[in-house]
Amino acid sequence: MKRSVWFTGIMLIMSISLLPGQKYSNEFLAIGVGAQAHGMAGAQTAHVADITAAYWNPAGLTEIDAPFQVAAMHAEWFVGVSQYDYLSFGKALNRDQRSYLAISLIRLGIDNIPYTINLVNPDGTVNYDNVTSFSAADYALMGSYARKLRNPAFAVGGSVKVIRRVIGSFGGAWGFGADMGVQYRKGRWMLGIQGRDLTTTFNAWSFDLTEREKEVFTQTNNEIPTSSTEITRPRFILGAAYRARVGEKTTLLPAIDLEWTTDGQRNVLIHSSAINIDPRIGIEADYNKLVQLRIGVGNFQRVRDDFDPDKETLTLQPNFGVGLRLGRVQLDYALTDIGNLSQVLYSHIFSVRVDFRQRNRPVSPGTDM
Repeated sequence: MKRSVWFTGIMLIMSISLLPGQKYSNEFLAIGVGAQAHGMAGAQTAHVADITAAYWNPAGLTEIDAPFQVAAMHAEWFVGVSQYDYLSFGKALNRDQRSYLAISLIRLGIDNIPYTINLVNPDGTVNYDNVTSFSAADYALMGSYARKLRNPAFAVGGSVKVIRRVIGSFGGAWGFGADMGVQYRKGRWMLGIQGRDLTTTFNAWSFDLTEREKEVFTQTNNEIPTSSTEITRPRFILGAAYRARVGEKTTLLPAIDLEWTTDGQRNVLIHSSAINIDPRIGIEADYNKLVQLRIGVGNFQRVRDDFDPDKETLTLQPNFGVGLRLGRVQLDYALTDIGNLSQVLYSHIFSVRVDFRQRNRPVSPGTDM
């Protein structure tokens, strides 16, 4: 059973890597959710065990102990110009079968963008009252389900996602896709594999421009957008983690993820026209399930020198995080731009997770227990 699951996953990676597609489509879904994960540079596939598993590996939802769990995250880019928000909630469906259902919403948007297309009147005069505003935003709504297999060491899960991308009132796209994941836990070892956009995710773009807008586009030498279809090719993440006890109350959790993309050569640590692998490494130290410290490193890239194109340097993104458990509430913070070593566009990430437990209902007289 174990060999067949991992062999099938690896063969799927190799076969789908030959499919055609477009690079950097739906990249807002590659950012990641949860400050805990960001503190470990996104190394989550094997060990994630909370509601954020709906994003990192749906199979991890089966490890949630609470009958109902809610999580939220907020981050900002460019000093608040761009907002990234995440909200998720989930519920256990059958405690005996360890099955779980989750709904998640992700939004990345820039609001109040000045729309100056009517700033200049036909007679050449400027009228600032004609300036309006619009938003450019990307949304993803995910429904996830996971359950344990007959062998409780294995868990499987999947997500179906609906994508909505909006550019004011004149452009937008609808997209659909699916993810799937597997986790294996044996003793202190954890292994995981996730396939994102397994069916390929299709975004169908459509535009509705007025004649006035088309005229301004032409006068300013801008290309008039036309309806088109954007395809997001599959990517696969293989992960491993190990939970080690250090002392009576402290545990260490080192983890590594290897992300394999299938859309052609990228600027990652291991890259070629056929194989591109981006590693993410993280470690978490937990004291008495109360305080957590996290460090991670990822986003390895080779950057050419501005003055010597033949010279390349390796850059990386070090992350740091801290967590605090207060009863049923988990508070997490991550700093993802330590020392300004990378080109990451955001740095401070906050998230919260809350467990809700079912109340013990009083038993009515004559009711069988």
